[in-house]
Amino acid sequence: MQMTWRWYGEGNDDITLDHIRQIPGVMGAVWSLHDKVAGEVWEMERIQEVADQLKAKGLSPAVVESVNVHDDIKIGLDTRDGYIDTYIDTIRKLAKVGVKVICYNFMPIFDWTRTDLYKEAGDGSNALFYQKNLVDGATPQSVVDRILEGAGEKTMPGWEPERLAHLENLFTAYKDVDEDKLTENLKYFLERIIPVCEEEDVKMAIHPDDPPWPIFGLPRIIRSREHIAKFLKLVDSPYNGLTLCTGSLGPNLDNDLPGMIREFGDRIHFAHIRNVRVMENGDFIESSHRACDGSVDVVEVVKAYHDVGFKGYVRPDHGRHLWGEEKTCRPGYGLYDRALGVMYILGIWDTLEKKY
Repeated sequence: MQMTWRWYGEGNDDITLDHIRQIPGVMGAVWSLHDKVAGEVWEMERIQEVADQLKAKGLSPAVVESVNVHDDIKIGLDTRDGYIDTYIDTIRKLAKVGVKVICYNFMPIFDWTRTDLYKEAGDGSNALFYQKNLVDGATPQSVVDRILEGAGEKTMPGWEPERLAHLENLFTAYKDVDEDKLTENLKYFLERIIPVCEEEDVKMAIHPDDPPWPIFGLPRIIRSREHIAKFLKLVDSPYNGLTLCTGSLGPNLDNDLPGMIREFGDRIHFAHIRNVRVMENGDFIESSHRACDGSVDVVEVVKAYHDVGFKGYVRPDHGRHLWGEEKTCRPGYGLYDRALGVMYILGIWDTLEKKY
């Protein structure tokens, strides 16, 4: 298990590389070019610049998260081949600086969805929160407005204001895209890029849908054990793999997360470990990583990774906002709770590693 930390870049993240490298056990920073919108060319000079910044601080640049897939690819428009060519160009460039895993998603229109970015908990901390009946009864535009207002000036992958300014047009474009069509379009994308990944030794790791159910009538195709099994067969290559995110799959209590890890372990290239507390009415809030604080048994999750001999990359993913840091940090991406999460995960791992 190789511990990493998501970093949004110089001038775009209040957490510095010096902060990150002082967290015990963290060997790499998960990065992206966060000013780039889906389908845009990534210049080699920009890629090299970030890789050099990480290496100068002793951190690996091996994992990139959020090389976003253009909507034309997901919809299956005639223009998709040009955007796939650009994506392939990015894969080849990233390989040159030592990138080994690319995390992406295939969610239509919206990335992860929440209704409150700073929901206060009983102890005075606050965290990302999903109110199910609010989403069920809301308009897509009202949810966009809530997210962008809460984000302020911070960039939020999957919630780019420039793209979401055309929300009505996006929904019109997706109106004939159901689960089968979206799956077909994903297969087309994978059939184009996976041979390049095999050539360049870069593994693709799809992120599950968050939350793991359809919203606003949009299909979601990476949300359960059955969906994942179907996905892995689309292009049966070790380079076509998963980012298994316990916080995304966890709100559906029917998802057996340790079971998925044991079944799909050799195709999990990147692990997001976080906890969520699911209420009886379907609402959920992101909690501390400690198993007893939420509905995800993080101890059993880490044990499953240990049982399969997981050697891939992992990060603590979202955390609560502690000690007033919500005034400056990106929603879900404060310093303190994620650092506590690193130590909790590694504490479990080290205990399992110890030979008595």
